[in-house]
Amino acid sequence: MVEKSSQYEDIDIDSSESSPHSEEINSDIKPKSSFNHVIDIIFKGDKVIWLVFIILCVISLVEIFSATSTLVYRSGNHWGPIFKHSMFLITGFGLILLMHNVPYKYYSSLIFLLFISIVLLIITPFVGQTINESERWLELFGLTIQPSEFAKLSLMGTMAFLLSKHKGEYEGLYFKWMIGLMVLVTGIIAAQNLSTGLLLFLVCFLMMFIGGVKISRLLKLVGVCVAFAALAIFLLKVTPTEWIEKVPLKRLPTWQNRIAEFGNSKQEEEGEKTYVVTDENYQVAFSKIAIANGGLIGQFPGNSQARDFLPQAYSDFIYAIIIEEIGIIGGIFVLLLYIVILIRAGMIARNIDSLFPKYLVLGSAMMLSIQALVNMAVAVNLIPVTGQPLPLISRGGTSTLVTCAYFGLILSADRFSKDKRARKSKNNDDESEVSNVEIEDVVDLDEQKDFKVIKV
Repeated sequence: MVEKSSQYEDIDIDSSESSPHSEEINSDIKPKSSFNHVIDIIFKGDKVIWLVFIILCVISLVEIFSATSTLVYRSGNHWGPIFKHSMFLITGFGLILLMHNVPYKYYSSLIFLLFISIVLLIITPFVGQTINESERWLELFGLTIQPSEFAKLSLMGTMAFLLSKHKGEYEGLYFKWMIGLMVLVTGIIAAQNLSTGLLLFLVCFLMMFIGGVKISRLLKLVGVCVAFAALAIFLLKVTPTEWIEKVPLKRLPTWQNRIAEFGNSKQEEEGEKTYVVTDENYQVAFSKIAIANGGLIGQFPGNSQARDFLPQAYSDFIYAIIIEEIGIIGGIFVLLLYIVILIRAGMIARNIDSLFPKYLVLGSAMMLSIQALVNMAVAVNLIPVTGQPLPLISRGGTSTLVTCAYFGLILSADRFSKDKRARKSKNNDDESEVSNVEIEDVVDLDEQKDFKVIKV
């Protein structure tokens, strides 16, 4: 026994030295700062998407406060318009917090919201409110809503669900369902809001392309759409205005005027060529004036001049006010924010294994980015006036809340997909540890057998 203990005395154990493994453990259990802990609790999901959302909200508050001068003048309430818009942004922020804590699998129920939206779209022309010569708004329980915004959200979610299921035996049936819902919803929306209908159709078509729908079917769909669009434009150009005005569809004269006026600058000789501002080109003219006044660095927030003359300066043409106040540099910065949303969504979708959240993320990002590009293109006169707001920046209750819902969908899909991957990785690590323990047990048994043999 003495000899045995002396063997252990030769071993020098320095309790002051710690192994590298203990250092790793200590580093892992270092408590986070209280601020970072709060941030992690509130802002779950992709931090880049959260950052873009916050920046857009700040830009929105600054520009809406500046661009609503005409509303302030008419109402006599200096803080009324910006306070109302701030309440919508705060409510939208709460909506994001709620939605990104709900697992993405529950958003497959958006198909039920789609059927409700279709009913609201059908009844809106009959019982809805007429604003800016279009019947797009519906009053429910004292609140004025725009059913087309809910239809955009619900159809996008439904398309994501159908695309996640369409591969296999019932591929043709799912494709018919997708086409049927697309034509039905976008057709009803286009009757009162052509640009929204076309935007929604484009996003759904891109989702089908990304979702792996057969190219032959997509080409047939493109051919039908091009032929229909060419025929419609031809008829609007050759049909006399008097006949157009007799058609029950009230938006036809507006479409005809916008197609006729797009790209045309009326000039008359008065010693020199002069650009004439008319009722038809009034919005585009003052949008160009605002952009020209902005220059490279702008007039700085609050110093816009065109806001007092430009109709819908706080909505459809707010991008022109942004350029006037913070210049071309600011306009490019805002453009890049929406591009970042699209790129970041692609990175998030690439790391998602399940198909439904993947298409949900891509559909939401494309809806936000393409709508923003359309609004900007209108402001710089690249395309005819459409009436599409700039997502999250333009003033509008329904539009702001639905835009926040898109952010909520992206963050929910990212967050719960990460949690799913983390659980899967942990299970794999646990299985690996179990297998390693079993191997060690076998080695121990072999060593014991060898020891017994030597002892004998």
